Amino acid sequence: MCRTVDLHQAVLAKNDENALALRRFLASRGTVAVNLMSSPGSGKTALLEQLLTRAVAAGTPAAAVTADLATENDATRLARSGAPVQQILTDGLCHLEAGMLQARLEDWLPDGTRLLFVENVGNLVCPASYDLGETLRIALASVTEGEDKPVKYPAAFGLAQLVVVTKTDLADAVGFARETFLGGVQQVNPGVPVLETSARTGEGVDALLAHILRGAEGEETHTPVLARQHEKHLHSHANGTVREPGPVS
Repeated sequence: MCRTVDLHQAVLAKNDENALALRRFLASRGTVAVNLMSSPGSGKTALLEQLLTRAVAAGTPAAAVTADLATENDATRLARSGAPVQQILTDGLCHLEAGMLQARLEDWLPDGTRLLFVENVGNLVCPASYDLGETLRIALASVTEGEDKPVKYPAAFGLAQLVVVTKTDLADAVGFARETFLGGVQQVNPGVPVLETSARTGEGVDALLAHILRGAEGEETHTPVLARQHEKHLHSHANGTVREPGPVS
């Protein structure tokens, strides 16, 4: 018997309990959480800085929590937007867990926060399995990473409600095969919307913020096929306890 699998399932079951509590906490505050996942160097922080800046300018109460292995560099960058920002240092852990996020939010989340962006640790493997009580899960990939990211990391892209392409201003320079990428996305997550952005030129940033706000206002979001299968798995490893379904798992 492989004890590693048993331990992993126990960790996920505990995370699911914490995620449910966190989801209820956020709902009680009227806050919608957006979980951003990508590999390192995808341009996630630059794009988030743009989103926060525009949300603040539009009068939308927004805040961010950014997770990293060791430095507070990302929090410093994001704070330039004018939005409240907190950093979680994971001390080498390759993903953020619901309990870690909840512990940081309980004494910090500003009253009236409508949008809470959660910048997960740069990794397309570990974070995919961890529900953070989010309402919207976004997987990002840059044009500089190659076209095969979705099929190489099917869990990360297959569980997303939205896929965002970043650094589109560099697409021609790196020979990005757009149609191949889009085909891979639809292969692992049929019907998921895809938005193309550039933090440098501003392309697609307003459209992305508008998409997020529509979700925050209750517009129905995409439900991945893999998420429905994952929900059944969550039920099975929760010792038979029926888990309250969340918007994203």
